[in-house]
Amino acid sequence: MNSVVCIAQVPDTETRIKIAAGGRHIDENGIKFIVSPYDEYALEEAIRNKEKNGGDVTVLSFGPDRAQQALRECLARGATKALHVKADAGDVDSLGIAKVLAAAIKSVPHDLVFFGKQGVGTDNSLVGPMVAELLGYPQVNVVTHLEVGDGKAVAHRELEGAEDIIEATLPAVITAQKGMNEPRYASLKGIMAAKKITIETKTIADLGLAADDIYNQRVVVVSLELPPEKSGGRKIDGSDPAAAAKEIVKYIREEAKTL
Repeated sequence: MNSVVCIAQVPDTETRIKIAAGGRHIDENGIKFIVSPYDEYALEEAIRNKEKNGGDVTVLSFGPDRAQQALRECLARGATKALHVKADAGDVDSLGIAKVLAAAIKSVPHDLVFFGKQGVGTDNSLVGPMVAELLGYPQVNVVTHLEVGDGKAVAHRELEGAEDIIEATLPAVITAQKGMNEPRYASLKGIMAAKKITIETKTIADLGLAADDIYNQRVVVVSLELPPEKSGGRKIDGSDPAAAAKEIVKYIREEAKTL
């Protein structure tokens, strides 16, 4: 049972973001990049499936040189192979990314294709479903539990007050939701073993794609803006509880204007 896990490298959620000159991209200087958190659930599920049913787990990423760091981390956690489609993906929209990943997936033996339900950063939740459409595969999204066997996948999805159970034939695309599992950390043994694994590198041309297929600007980022700075809090003297309560109500009504 072979799986491909598509991962995105994103800024650490605790990183302080700055806008680069021109206002259309973030300034990457000094930023720590990590594997997108939802992709960690996808990776863990693929590894567990490999441990139960055998086969390979190939991690796949599209991006600049730094993406190899994320791929190496996934290998340390238990993936067996890695494929890096090397290019500047900064101005590529979701469909362009999906075209690259779909072409790369075709070159790798697979029964399942995993994604996180969204890439933290853009939060579009588009690439996984687009890849499924390009490949002509069934897809189940925001999956919280997965059972695989006999040429099919049974996926569970949480709804408000209920649960969806969906059966799909393989190969299929699965996007992982938080709660699907508990992602493991890389062990020292895994880190050392990962250093010996060669990361295969391809270009867009190697996949039979042209730059116009990818960088055709269907979606253009016009500008990025940081959210406004939060104002400081206000402290109300609580030595007299009754007076403090009146002051709080006055603040809520007249200043916060929520009453």
